[in-house]
Parts: sequence; structure tokens; C-alpha cells
Amino acid sequence: MKYSFALLTLFILVVSGCSQDEDSPIEVALYNTTNDRVGSATFVEGNNEVKVNIKLEGLEPGFHGIHMHESPLCEGPDFKSAGNHFNPTGKEHGLMHPDGAHLGDFVNIEVDPAGTVETELVLSDVTLLDGDKSLLREEGTSIIVHEKEDDGISQPSGDAGDRIVCGVLSKTKEDESDNATDPTEFNEEKE
Repeated sequence: MKYSFALLTLFILVVSGCSQDEDSPIEVALYNTTNDRVGSATFVEGNNEVKVNIKLEGLEPGFHGIHMHESPLCEGPDFKSAGNHFNPTGKEHGLMHPDGAHLGDFVNIEVDPAGTVETELVLSDVTLLDGDKSLLREEGTSIIVHEKEDDGISQPSGDAGDRIVCGVLSKTKEDESDNATDPTEFNEEKE
């Protein structure tokens, strides 16, 4: 009897653990304004946070603002279809704002002189699970990289300039556009 109870308990723990992590990790393809695939963002559920591993190439060197936006749309060339920043708590924009920040505000990313960046970012107090603060609530969200650095305080988006890279985070598998190109697909052959 004790053996059966122990097996049942173990089974329940394994099944419940799997159901929580079924939406994690999620890899999102990132596209520039001319619909070239320029990288990826991998979202991983954490303890009261979501870790986001960013890999990008083909960007101007320097700092760039990066945010989660409220709509799962990436219609180029301006990506305005992504809507405003993800902000279910109604705060002001900016990690340095006294009445901020949006839940979708990341720290800036730094692109190296070769035009690439590979880094891990963290969004606190959000989830990939169900709830008001879920990045997958309703239809999902999008991740946007801006042309300039986010100053951390200016409203509504940190004076970060145009939206230059976009990717859709959604529970449904994103169909990669037939017109999208991958400017890196032949890199290994050329090296």
C-alpha cells in the first residue's frame, strides 16, 4: 500500500511539473524591417520571472532599447502593429522612472562592433503561465528592438527611436513567412 501511494504521489508531482513548463522554453524568430531573419529570443519560465536569451546579428553597434509589446503582431516595415509596451500594471515607462516600470521594460542590449549580440535578459514579475501578467495571455505579445538606447525614463518608450527588429511570442506556432530570408544561412559555407 505504501509503495502504491508513493508511486501515485510521484506520478502527480511529475505530471503537475510538466504541465507548468509546457510553454517553456519558447524560441521566437526575430526579423528586421526588410523581413530578414536576424536572430532569435528564447523565453524560459523562472521563479517569478522569465529569462530571455537573445541572439542577434546585423545591427548597428552600440546600445539598443528592447521591450515586450502588448500585441503579437510584427507587420513591417515599422512594426507599429505590436502596439504599446506590455504594461498590465499601468505603470510609467522606464526602469529609472520613480513610477515605473512597465513589466515589458528590459535593460538595453549592447551590440558589438561586428553587429552581433548574445545575452540573457530577465523580466521580473511576469510569467509564461496563465494570469494577468502572462506574456502569453490572450493571443500573446511581441518583442521589439529599437534603433537607439532607451534612456530609462522618457515617456512613453524611452526615446529609443524606430522599431527595427520584431518577433511574435504566442502559444500557437508561428508560421515563418515564405518571403522571409535568413541572411546568415550561408555563413558557415563562406568562412
